[in-house]
Amino acid sequence: MNQRHYSMIIQWDSRDNIFVVRVPELPGCVTHGDTYEEAVKQGQDAIESWIMAAIADNEPVPQPNVAA
Repeated sequence: MNQRHYSMIIQWDSRDNIFVVRVPELPGCVTHGDTYEEAVKQGQDAIESWIMAAIADNEPVPQPNVAA
């Protein structure tokens, strides 16, 4: 699989004491981690899983947003 760089929005959730990760280019791609580092890793894993599931279902895979 070609390396693609998707955006991750990482926010602290003080109610659950976790970092929540959302990938805006991939609908429904949300995960979390107890630490910032874990959240980033979980985000990368979620992106890979999301893409693999889309390919398996013959669904289109959105392109990453690219900053100019």
